[in-house]
Amino acid sequence: MTPRHIHTLFRPAVGRKRSSRLLFVHGGYATAACWDAYFMPWFSDRGFDCHALDLAGHGGSAGRERLDSFGLDDYTDDLAQVVGRLHGPTILIGHSLGTVVVERFLERQPTQAAVLMAPVPPSGILGATMKIAFSDPAFFTEQARATRGRYTAQTLQTIRDVYYSAETGSEDLIRFGRLFQSESRRAILELTLLAMRLPRHRPRLPVLVLGGQADAVFPPQGLRFTAMAWQAEVAVIPRAGHTLMLDAHWQAAAEAIVEWLERHT
Repeated sequence: MTPRHIHTLFRPAVGRKRSSRLLFVHGGYATAACWDAYFMPWFSDRGFDCHALDLAGHGGSAGRERLDSFGLDDYTDDLAQVVGRLHGPTILIGHSLGTVVVERFLERQPTQAAVLMAPVPPSGILGATMKIAFSDPAFFTEQARATRGRYTAQTLQTIRDVYYSAETGSEDLIRFGRLFQSESRRAILELTLLAMRLPRHRPRLPVLVLGGQADAVFPPQGLRFTAMAWQAEVAVIPRAGHTLMLDAHWQAAAEAIVEWLERHT
């Protein structure tokens, strides 16, 4: 297969450079730019070379015109392509859908370590989707409106309630809008049916499973199921919502990752 053009962001380490580099994998409906708002500058200031990729059909990567044709294995190929261009120890950090991409990549080859932020549970997203549909039936309409950049007070409140903490301001939610886009229908279907996929070989490596205490998409009590699969450590960020890298409590999440990395890498 001819490799696709996969767009990446890069922020070099500032000051004393660490031996490991970080590669960030965005979640569903997002682009690589979601990492560059806070996380990439913060981690580069602490000595990490920071990379982030746009999965196929996202951001600046090829395939936007056929986004719905891409599935999770295609996204995993994208990650493999970028990892193959890097040299030396690499730590993968994925968020939500991106955690599934990271996990599938690790089935192919291990890396130095991995961080799974707000991970999709092994059972998939069906339960979460049904819960949101019943508890907040206007969500899907408001999410579509937000994707088009059409914000009302109800849109902002709905997006905050589902994806962020109560402390995340409306101005920030509007500013973050440009970091998101449509998602592949095929990828969403595969996440819905995730429980039907047979388990594959999982290598032994340091893994951190990180979640937000106020995550309305994948509540923190479910983190243990992902952690069990990887024999991973679990950390929960107080008051934080699902979108940990942009939430008002993003720095607490970043500090938890660095503290864990310093103990395990």
